[in-house]
Amino acid sequence: MVPDVSTGSRTRGLLSYLFGPGRRDEHTDPHIVAAFAMLGLPDPGRAPLDQHHQLLDQLADYLDQPVRAREHRQGEKVPQHVWHCPVRTAPGDRYLTDAEWAEVARRIVHATGIAPDGDDKGCRWIAVRHADDHIHIMATTVREDGRRPRNKRDGQRAQAECRKIEKELGLRQLNSGDHTAAPMPTSAEQAKAQRTGHQQTAKEWLQEQAQAVAAASLNEAEYFSTLTALGIQVRYRIGPEGGDVIGYSLARPGDVNAHGEPVYFGGSKLSPDLSINRLRERLAAQQPTTPAPGTAEPDRWRQAETTLRETARFAYQDQHHPDVPDIDAFDAVVQAQAAAFGELLHTAALTAPAHTRAELRAAATAFNRATRSKVRAEHQQAAALRTAAKQLLHTAGSGEDGATAAALLSTAVFVVIAIARWHQTRGHQQQAHAAQQSLVHLRTAYRQTAEPVIADLTRRTPTPKTTDRLAAQVQAAVPDHAQRILADPSWPALAQAESSGQPPRRALTEAAQQRELTTADRPAEVLLWRLRNATTDRIDQRTQAARARTGSTTAKAAPTTPAVPTGPKAASDPTRRR
Repeated sequence: MVPDVSTGSRTRGLLSYLFGPGRRDEHTDPHIVAAFAMLGLPDPGRAPLDQHHQLLDQLADYLDQPVRAREHRQGEKVPQHVWHCPVRTAPGDRYLTDAEWAEVARRIVHATGIAPDGDDKGCRWIAVRHADDHIHIMATTVREDGRRPRNKRDGQRAQAECRKIEKELGLRQLNSGDHTAAPMPTSAEQAKAQRTGHQQTAKEWLQEQAQAVAAASLNEAEYFSTLTALGIQVRYRIGPEGGDVIGYSLARPGDVNAHGEPVYFGGSKLSPDLSINRLRERLAAQQPTTPAPGTAEPDRWRQAETTLRETARFAYQDQHHPDVPDIDAFDAVVQAQAAAFGELLHTAALTAPAHTRAELRAAATAFNRATRSKVRAEHQQAAALRTAAKQLLHTAGSGEDGATAAALLSTAVFVVIAIARWHQTRGHQQQAHAAQQSLVHLRTAYRQTAEPVIADLTRRTPTPKTTDRLAAQVQAAVPDHAQRILADPSWPALAQAESSGQPPRRALTEAAQQRELTTADRPAEVLLWRLRNATTDRIDQRTQAARARTGSTTAKAAPTTPAVPTGPKAASDPTRRR
């Protein structure tokens, strides 16, 4: 159940909308279900058509009487005296009866301080129902005694009351908001989408397109040119001085109003992080790199996985660990990494193996909500991850290589778990829920990618003697998780520990110590990808050392600089926890 408090100054104007046909004739049977005093109250929705406008005037005058009395007494207008709170049930909820909606309205005006129970001097209010799934509560915010109501933080108080009502009425339990969520589509927008045969409203579709394009764009010009290439109409808001762009709006192709004009949505109205200022902050937080002339193109998927590993290490730090001296700085970096990781999901969905892209798109869409919270992100501290995400698109990578993609997705699962845990500990309920939803799709994408690779490795079954020796090494190196590892049919693939360039037991121990294994559904596979990465990293390091000794000018291996925060307020180097 979602309340949305706002204020205005035109009582008659709002009444005309509430009792009118709606912008798309979506209002059906508008009528009053509750009010401060039902006896003798005119109801324009249930009156003959020829009396409709007259009753609207009467109702507006009646609601405004305390407002006019205060204005007469003080000799000045009462500003923003119209209080408006639509209350909508969640999609899939049952339709409430008029009596149930009446009780919802009474509880909300009480909880918000508009008209407390037992207070005969409260504000005048009505609740109008003109659709199955919602009501509009309207009040004029001057009490009968001439004072203004004590309704500070009314939006939060309405949210809290709705959480109680949901539980009591058996409705879907929503998480408390923090005003960083993208606006929900209105019933009118949903009705229009149904009429035009679209599965998504124009607002939802534009939001998804804009988020994906922002994740892939290197600069502001590319962002707007890509949107235009997709057929999306862009309207700029130009500042009065200097002619700079200070805002923008987008319109879906073919989405027009009754006059045939495009229906525009401002960037910030699509999502808070799509406002022009937030967008510029994200686009500026990049470190684009270009291989030197004549050098080999690095494997960007491996490069992204290396950067993601450092992100996971940092995000898994506990706020009370001695390596985190400044918790505010730590939170700002984790929030920035969450935003950059969301962009990586969008770009990976475009370049991953084709059979996994649908699940990755779903994971990216669900994770969008986890990229925003009240914590202000230090985007520059996640520049390496954001750059790695964009380079998946802007260079020839190996996304079709199942082993490379599986390694990245395995690490991505740990990152989502870490970010979900961080949101949960900070009380970000909606964000934590979104991360958990994303995790479901991400794990499916991982399985789709990893199963063929692991099946191939498992087919190379070592001899019984080698298997027994490997089992003993697993039990010695990872005693706490050995039983789960050895119960996994794919565990013999860990035989590659013997070809890692160091003693197998040591290789397994170091792989297990990189991060905890408790949250891993299949620890054998997690160790497999860690061993594979460690082996590849050593090869890269030996190659770089050999080139440095010989002064070779041939291609250098992809850099493995950790994506660690820097600066005086940043948390300490997370690699010390290895």
